[in-house]
Parts: sequence; C-alpha cells; structure tokens
Amino acid sequence: MRYLITGITGFVGPHLANLLVGDGHEVHGFIRNSNGREDDIRDVVPDRVFNTLQFHFGDLVDYESVARVLKEVPFDGIFHLAAQSHPPTSFLDPRGTFLANAVGTMNVAEAIRAHRPACRLMFCSTSEVYGAPEESQGPIHEDFPLQPVNPYGVSKAAADFYVRERAVSEKLPFFVTRAFSHTGPRRGRRFSIASDIYQIVRIQKGFQPPVIKVGTLSSKRVVMDVRDGCRAYSLLMQCAAANGEAYNVGGDEIFTMGEILDLSLEIAGLAGKVKKEVDPKLVRPIDIPVQICDTRKCRTLTGWKPEIPIRKTLVDLLEYYTRKIQA
Repeated sequence: MRYLITGITGFVGPHLANLLVGDGHEVHGFIRNSNGREDDIRDVVPDRVFNTLQFHFGDLVDYESVARVLKEVPFDGIFHLAAQSHPPTSFLDPRGTFLANAVGTMNVAEAIRAHRPACRLMFCSTSEVYGAPEESQGPIHEDFPLQPVNPYGVSKAAADFYVRERAVSEKLPFFVTRAFSHTGPRRGRRFSIASDIYQIVRIQKGFQPPVIKVGTLSSKRVVMDVRDGCRAYSLLMQCAAANGEAYNVGGDEIFTMGEILDLSLEIAGLAGKVKKEVDPKLVRPIDIPVQICDTRKCRTLTGWKPEIPIRKTLVDLLEYYTRKIQA
C-alpha cells in the first residue's frame, strides 16, 4: 500500500513511518517547508527506513499545495496527524490553532474528494474533544458528547465533525481516531511527562539544580506508549468502518501525573533527591482533572491492545533525552 503521513516530522509521524515501512508499505510524508526539517526525524528513524521515505512540501492551510500532491500521487490511504497539538499554546494562539487543525483538515478532505475519492483518510482527533466529563460518568466512550474546554479541543472537534459529515454526505472512506494521553521517544518537552524527563536528564548532567518545575500533579490519565498507538492506527487503516466512525485509542493503566513523575525519578536514581516546584506557566487555564478511556470498539474490531509497559516507555524517553541533551 502507498500511504501519506501528514505531520511526519512531528511526534507520532516518525514512529508510524517506522511501523509502516517495516510492514512493507510505501510511505510518503507531507512537510510544511523544505529547509531540511525532514532530517530531524532521524533521531528515531533509522537510515534504512529514512532512505525509503518520499517527501512532499506544502502547507495544509493552502488548499492548492495539498491538492497538488493528491493530483500527483494515487495514495491508498492518508494518516492525517499534522496539527498544532499543544493545548496551552492554543490559549495563546487560538486563531492559528484553528487554521492549522480545522482548516487544514478541511483542505485534506476536500483534496481527497476532488482528486482521490477512493483514498481512505484517518483523521487523528483527540480525547480533548470530550472536554472534562466527571469521573463518576465512567470511562469515556465514542458516544460521549463533544464538549471541549480549550481552543485546541474546539479546533479538533470542528475537524472531527467535518470529517464525519463528509464521510456520510459524500460517501468518502473517512474515519476518526481519538487518541488519549500518549508519550515516548521524541515527545516534545512542552508536554507533560516529557517536560519532567527533560528536566531530570538536565539534573543528571548537572545543567540545572535538583528542582523540577511541574504543572498539576493530581491530574489523572491513562498513558499509552506512542508505538502502541501507531499499531492501532495501522490496524484501523486496514479494517475500520470508513463511514465516519470514530475510535478511541488509549492505554489501560490510570496514573496521576505525580505518580508518573515519581516513577521517572526512581528510574533515574533520583528518588527523594529532587524538589518539585509548581510553575504557573505549566498549569492549564482550564485543567481536565481526569481522562479514562473506553477503547473496546477499537479492540473488538482489530484485536489491538497496548503492549508496552509504562516503565519501558519512561526508560526509552529518558534514553532519548540523554542522547539529545549535550554540553
């Protein structure tokens, strides 16, 4: 199969490329500019995989640049991962977030409709579209109302609705995945867990004092390894009901952010040796206290389940930043 990954230079994209190439597929990536940014993914993409990738340059907000790629190449499927995916940034730039996430997605959908209507589309939505349901309501399933509480969630909800409407109205082979919290190698340090790991490595190397700046440590999340998430995406591309169906993708175990931090410190040999200090800049204006997902729909269809334990994920993330951070 021939697949296009938008957002291939982001967090999830390189891991998905590794998986798809390993399974024998032809993989293309869509990139915003041509200044060599594609080489950044070599920190998790080995040379043997990288040399098989084909890159296309454009801007998702510019419909013509998206349409051009679709005209040129007959893709079997598109994994639409590209997004402004940082909720705190969405409060600072709501318009830019909406353009990238909602308008960008509309452009991808319209280019498929106009030029490759048989091409399957996986739109990567987010658990943020569900907002902040009460824990007493139980695990969040796909029929929960979409009630986002930040501009990022709003932009994703708009795109989520649009993709599902196009699938029904235009009979296009589109489906939606709603990913819950996930992390792993290459996760940016602006995000929780990765922020802690980044600081832990800097403390180990003597680049900062033994004080970690944290956000809200009481928030509860099911945390999934990014590589497990990529397996779910690949399986769903093969067998999802491409009629606008939505599928939750997420982990099994529930942790507070404080528990994840304590485990990270233990793995790094710094348990009891580091002070935790709340940084107001790391606290969301509107927090989501708990997110627990119901992923039975995805699991029943594909047989998928998370396989990588949280300790392994944190060890790999620590090793990643240990390589990245140099004097």
